[in-house]
Amino acid sequence: MKRTSALAPLEDACTVVLLRDGNAGLETLMLERTQTSRAFSGAWVFPGGKVDLADRLAPDGTVLHDCAAATAAGLRELAEETGQRLEPGDLVWLSQWTPLQDIPRRFQTWFMVAAAASTQVVINPLEHLGHLWISPAQALARHARGELKLIPPTWVTLHHLTTMDSTAQALTAAKAAVPFSYRTHLLGSDGVMWSGDEAYPDTTEAGDPGARHRLVTRELPWIFQRSGETERPRPVPARRPWINLQQEPLPPPGSHR
Repeated sequence: MKRTSALAPLEDACTVVLLRDGNAGLETLMLERTQTSRAFSGAWVFPGGKVDLADRLAPDGTVLHDCAAATAAGLRELAEETGQRLEPGDLVWLSQWTPLQDIPRRFQTWFMVAAAASTQVVINPLEHLGHLWISPAQALARHARGELKLIPPTWVTLHHLTTMDSTAQALTAAKAAVPFSYRTHLLGSDGVMWSGDEAYPDTTEAGDPGARHRLVTRELPWIFQRSGETERPRPVPARRPWINLQQEPLPPPGSHR
């Protein structure tokens, strides 16, 4: 059926994937949203939130570019939601998520990754019910058993972190990689897909017949499929220097690799 109405406008947001080295290896901080949350109620998420108008201005009044504004929002939300305080230079741009579905609110979300400032977490009880330091593999296993509610961007991020053994390794890989722009389309009722999949609606970005770049969510466990990728994906090879989130020009939000 042809769409008869325009998509909801995009709102900018930022998510911070906070990492630490636990006794069993790499761990990430996850927060449980309340059942009354306007967005992702009941889900386990990384810290983060919407970019406010104040986040778009530097201390001297200069208007920040979108990624720097997202960084400011991520740092503010991280402090408000967890008590963890970091600096802009501590964050590394990991990915960007843009939903292209017809949904009431659409958030264009920058995912940043950073090392935790400490092991102490103080949550805001108005927004979250609890928190976990958990390995990516354990989080996915608990989701597969129906114990944790996740959303696709969180699931895919955890999936790729399963290849990392330490915070240092994860940050090094993120600094070396080109942030991927996940422009998400629905795969009918089966899940979601991205550029490179044979069924991707934009033919300029669709893959060859049989190509896969999708997350199948019709039942547990969810299954990530990407042509040419093993079950446990390898770290992304180096492709460009680390972006300084405050000063350097950025690729357009819709750029892909």
